[in-house]
Amino acid sequence: MRNFIFRVNASFMTLFLCLIFTVPARAAGGIETAGDIIAVALPVGAAALTLVNHDQDGFIELSQSGILTLAVTYGLKYTVSETRPNGLDNHSFPSAHTSVSFASAEFIRERYGWNYGIPAYLAASFVGYSRVESKAHFTRDVIAGAVIGIGSSWLFTTPNDTWNVRPVAGNSYYGIGLSRNW
Repeated sequence: MRNFIFRVNASFMTLFLCLIFTVPARAAGGIETAGDIIAVALPVGAAALTLVNHDQDGFIELSQSGILTLAVTYGLKYTVSETRPNGLDNHSFPSAHTSVSFASAEFIRERYGWNYGIPAYLAASFVGYSRVESKAHFTRDVIAGAVIGIGSSWLFTTPNDTWNVRPVAGNSYYGIGLSRNW
């Protein structure tokens, strides 16, 4: 039964992410816009998970990792003078979109498990891809942002040991599932 619930939750998260990826890209006309939207949706989604699960400790950990991520990212951005591939400014290294996205993805994975972590990491990877594709960053900028984000969340985030509420649906039923990480 547990594997079935995991597959259903993973299926819904995958479907949700597919919708997030395709709708903004078609509506706004570009990968860059979809990446921008997902870069905001990931930390908002991570915060929403803490609220839905009444996880005050998780919210504090998310905030701490977010503050460290932004401090390191912008500290480097304004001390390392790297021109963007599109030539618009000297603040290419590291990618802030990517660092925030990967900080959120690692928080979600560490706090709530791989069930939510895999889709979050896929979304964060798309954000990194969108930054390179739109010529806003070099690959090294994106990799550095990912390392900063993952490292920041790794330092502050602990696994959630409280009860989690998740939607559950099948061919002939739907409802709410409760789970607990050990």
